[in-house]
Order: sequence, then structure tokens, then C-alpha cells
Amino acid sequence: MSEQVQSAPPISPPAVSVPRLALVGNPNTGKTTLFNRLTGLRHKTSNFAGTTLDARTGRATLAGLIPAALTPTPQPAFTPLSAAAPTSPARGATHNGPARHVELIDLPGVYSLELEQLESRVAREVLAGTRGPSGVPVAEPDGILVVLDATNMARNLMLAGEALRRRLPTVVAVNMIDLARAQGLRIDAGVLSARLGCPVVLVSARTGEGVDAALRAAVWVVDSGAVPTHTPPGDEQGLRAWAEELFTAACAAALGPGPLLAHQRRTDRADRVLTHPVLGLLVFACVMSGLFGAIFWLAQFPMDWIEWIFATAGDALRQVLGPGLLRELLINGVAAGVGATVVFVPQIALLFFLISLLEDTGYLARAALLMDRLLRPFGLPGHSFVPLLSSHACALPGIIATRTIPDRRERLATILAAPFMTCSARLPVYVLLTGLLFAGRPLLAGLAFVGCYALGIVAGVLSALLARRTILRGAARPMAIELPSYKRPSVRTALITAVDRAVIFIKKAGTAILAVSILLWWLGSFPHAGPSPQGEALRAQAAQVATAEPERAGPANTASAEQLRNEAAHADARAAKASSYLGRLGHAAEPIFAPIGADWQLSVGILASFAAREVFVGTMSVVIAGAEVGDDEGENTRIRAALGEAKRADGSLLFTPAASWAMLVFYVLAMQCLPTLVVTAREAGDVRWALLQFAWMTTLAYVGAWLAFKLAS
Repeated sequence: MSEQVQSAPPISPPAVSVPRLALVGNPNTGKTTLFNRLTGLRHKTSNFAGTTLDARTGRATLAGLIPAALTPTPQPAFTPLSAAAPTSPARGATHNGPARHVELIDLPGVYSLELEQLESRVAREVLAGTRGPSGVPVAEPDGILVVLDATNMARNLMLAGEALRRRLPTVVAVNMIDLARAQGLRIDAGVLSARLGCPVVLVSARTGEGVDAALRAAVWVVDSGAVPTHTPPGDEQGLRAWAEELFTAACAAALGPGPLLAHQRRTDRADRVLTHPVLGLLVFACVMSGLFGAIFWLAQFPMDWIEWIFATAGDALRQVLGPGLLRELLINGVAAGVGATVVFVPQIALLFFLISLLEDTGYLARAALLMDRLLRPFGLPGHSFVPLLSSHACALPGIIATRTIPDRRERLATILAAPFMTCSARLPVYVLLTGLLFAGRPLLAGLAFVGCYALGIVAGVLSALLARRTILRGAARPMAIELPSYKRPSVRTALITAVDRAVIFIKKAGTAILAVSILLWWLGSFPHAGPSPQGEALRAQAAQVATAEPERAGPANTASAEQLRNEAAHADARAAKASSYLGRLGHAAEPIFAPIGADWQLSVGILASFAAREVFVGTMSVVIAGAEVGDDEGENTRIRAALGEAKRADGSLLFTPAASWAMLVFYVLAMQCLPTLVVTAREAGDVRWALLQFAWMTTLAYVGAWLAFKLAS
């Protein structure tokens, strides 16, 4: 296609100082890659209130040159702008003042604007000007930038027709033109422009080809108010016929049979393996094992660094601040709460980075199709597998990952099931309780450990099945999923996705954990208790040992005195915890938890862990052993032995086999993570879903623990 450059009439001043452009496109068209290419890292992620989808908003900067090739011809069509369109005055451009800023809204990828799905509704409302990202005034966009996949034009053109019917200034960007050329496919932009009645730009968001030209075209149509000169048919059948005719006219005649056929054969061979009922499962198991193995292995290094940073910060605060309430608040409340939150950020960021890469390659769509056969009997689609698998690292990214599920009922069922998966926060509890149950029998302890994982999975999928048969009743939607072409993933897009999700986690979940940590510190620290009688007696005994007459003193006197002083400190800590507000709550809650084998001490641990289940071990260590589990292996061994020998008020063992089994089942099933409830409320769009999740999981955990206690007794 030859480039057409015409003399341009004088261009009037911009009609809109900062044009607002909405990016519309099917999934897997490279729309977000184009958005990131235009905005760079100067973007923000905004959530639409009350939905489970989000859209990115960002600003792009455009130099004040408008190519003359974009000016309308006397014909009722636009001269197409090729990737090599002129961008300097010497090549026919007209100066249009200083640099311009353009606001871009990256809408969710949709197959149609008319579908009754959340993402389609969000896109419709944004285009209609009735909804907008948070922090952005609600208004109709000034123009639309439709992004098409050059390798899949037949399907993409239907969405382009729906966008043209909006009668807004529109530009069509045919993306992935480099991949199309490699497959022997040539796109006639001139025919597309004439048939669509708007500028058409051939671009490659991956390489940057034509990207600036597409933005210039969009600004020009906004400034000139040029709406499309053609309106596609309004009915679906007519629109489909229109799209097929347009594809035949613009693309089919230019197909190169050699490279395209070879590419299709390679794709078919790969799909036969990756979607095979047996081979596909083996490949999927290897890919997911590598994915989560990489998460736990690679994330461990930054997690260790974060823990070291916060430990160093705590030591620095101890050196700078003298003993007092402020130091306790900053170290045990603020620093501990923030550190406990931020330490999970590397896992979350790495998880979304790797999932974004997998999705970009086209593999994740094949994996979802494969897993649909296993999850469909429980009312869940294949899309649910990755969120459920992600929840084994942390339920927060797992719940966020449910945004890929198109049906709202199936998405909510997956959200309700995700927290049942065994996350990393449960592991310390499992280690403690299985170690107490099977001391010196590692094989049985390992089997019990695996059983905890299995119980969580079974409870999750059965809960989803129950929800789909009751409150989320409805016909299961057949899984119609596009199998995109295989392509090299965009590391840039994956990095931006990882950063976005990490920021969301810190802002939304981190603040909740910080507030709860400070609250727990306050409940466990007040009212201040003086030295306990047992502690005073031990200190007096230590003083007698330390001041023994030299002729009667033995070499172990100093060590014995130090040990007695440590035991006195432990006794004071136990007494302080028992008399604190948290201890009083434990005594008040003891009648509630007594049927599952808990006394007031275990009740304190259960209450504290409703904010975050991983605090159970530390809380029990303070309440019973009088010290927190630390890094010294000898001290930890002593504390674990003390937990195993802990007594109730009547002198019986605290962690009896029956009580240990009950606690194990309770912690497998209970909802004990406040940030998860926060994220559930946000992703489900209503706090009532979070309350239902908490009530169901807590009730199921209590009943399960009661049954375990009775059976083991």
C-alpha cells in the first residue's frame, strides 16, 4: 500500500485540552501492552467501585505535530495512516502547538460490549459516561482507540463494529502487525479505513512500530470531532456478516499460504499435547510445580532481606528509644504489623509476574480448558484452578486472580472456596500440632501434614458445590474460551502487573493488618501488671544463689542464677498475659471453645489468631512458655517441650491428643485472616459476602473440631 500524503488545511486549536481516550479490545489483543507502551511507568491502577474488575488510567505525552496524512479527503473515508507515516514537517506534518497530554483508560478486555458480564458492563458504562475510575471525573470519553489483533481479525472486527456504533471519534489500531507479517498475513489498511470510515493504523505494541502514529490519529479525530462515516448493522447476525465481508475484503486476499500454514501446523501440534487429557495434565503439573517452586525459592531471598530490615529497624528503635510505652508501640505494634505484611509482597509480586508471563504466551488458556473437566462437577470452571492453586501460597492473590473468571456466580463460588486452601500462614500451626501428636514419628507427622492439605481442598470444592446448588444456583456456563496464538511474553507488561498487585496488596491488606496488630498489642499489653508472686520468688532464689559465700560457691552458681532470672521473667510474662484484656477475653471465651477441648489459654490463642492465624504459635509461646519462639534452636526446643507439657487448671495436659486433633481441624477450616475478608469484600463487591465467608468457615471449623475432639476422645 502506497503512502498518501496530501496538503493539509489549517488546523484549528484543540477542541479538548487533555483528550480522554478509551482503549477497547478483545482479550489477548495486546491492548494493555499498547497502553503501557504509550504511558510508560507513569500510570496508576484504579478500581471501579462495586465490581471485581479494574481499569488502568495513565497519561501519554504527544509532541505537537499532527501528520497531514490524517486530514480527511473529499471522499467519505479516511486516508489510512501506515506505520511509516510522516512525523516531521519535512514529510508533510503541520505544527499544532506545544506538546499535548492524553489521558488513556485501559478498559477490561471484552469479547462483546453487549454481553451480560461484569467486564462488558464496566466497558459500556465507561463509554456511556456513567462510570469512571476512582479519582477521575465521570464523563464520556472524547474518543475510542480500538485495538485489533492482526492475527485474529475475523473475530476482532465484530467488537470494532460495536465500538463504531457508539458514534464517538474512533481510531482502529491493528496490533501485532509484526507477528502477522511473520505468518505471511498482510493487512490492507486502505480497505479497512474505507470500509470502517475512520483512520486505521498498523502497529506493534511490542516493538513500538506505529504506536506514536496511532496516538496522533486519535488526538486528531478528537480535535476535529470526526466520528466514523459508516455505522455497522445493529443486529448480531448482520454485524457478523459485515465483519466476515470486511475480513474477506481486507485480509483474506492477501494471505500467504506458506508461512501461515506452517505456523498453524505448529500451533495444532502443540495444542494436541497441551490439551490432551493425560499428556496435558502431566505438562500442567510440571509447569505449575515449577511456578510455585520458583515462587517459594526465589521469593525466600527478598523475604529474608525484608525480615532482616525490620529486625534491624526494631533493634535500632530499642537503641534510640528508652523503655516505655512508645517503644513498645513502635516495635511490637507498628514495626511488627508492617513487617508481617510486607514480608508477603515478594511472593505476591512474583506470582503475578509469572502468571502474567504464562498468560501472555497463550498457555494459561490451554490449562484452563484442561482443568475445566475436573472442576466442572463441583460447579467451578477451569478458570478457577489457577486462583485455587495460588491460594496455597496466600489467599489474597488467589482471590484477586478470580478476576479472570467471566461468570459472576462461578467467580463468587471460587472466592468462597479459595481461603480453604492451605496457605503458608497455616504451616507453623501444622508443624506445632503434628509434632505434638506424633513426636518422634516423622512419617506419621508427614502424613498428617498432607492430610491437612487434602482436607482443605475437599472442604473448598464441596463448599463451592453447596454454594452453586443454593445461593449461587444457576446453569453452569459452558467454557467457551479463545485459544490465543502462541507468542513471546512481554516482560514489561508482567513487571507492571506485578508492581500493581503489590501496591494493591500493601494499600488494601497491609493497612488492615497494621491496625489489627496494633489492636492485639494493646489488648495483650494492658492493663500493665506488676511482678508476679512466682517471679518474685524465683528472683529471690536467684539472688541467694548469686550471693552465696565464695567458699560454698560452685562453678554452676552464675549459670543457675541466670536461669532462675529467665524463669522469673517467663513467669511475669505469663501472669501479665493472663491478666491482660486479651487474657480476660480468653477466660470469657473459654465456655465457647471448651467443647472443642480448649481452656482459657487455648482460647487466647484462638482469639488472637482470628486476625492472622500465624500468630497462634507465638501467642501460645508467650501465654504458656513465657517467651516468644525465636531463632535459638535450644530455646525453641525448650519452648516446644514446655508447650507439650503445659497443664490446665485441673492439672491435666493442655495439648491432649484429642485437643490437638481438634485444633488441627479447626485451623485447617477456620477463617482466621482479616486481610482475606477485606479482599473478599472488595472483590465480591459487597461486605456481606465476606461476612458469609467468615460465618460459614468458622461454623464448619467449629463443627469439624468438635467431631474430631469427640472421635479422638
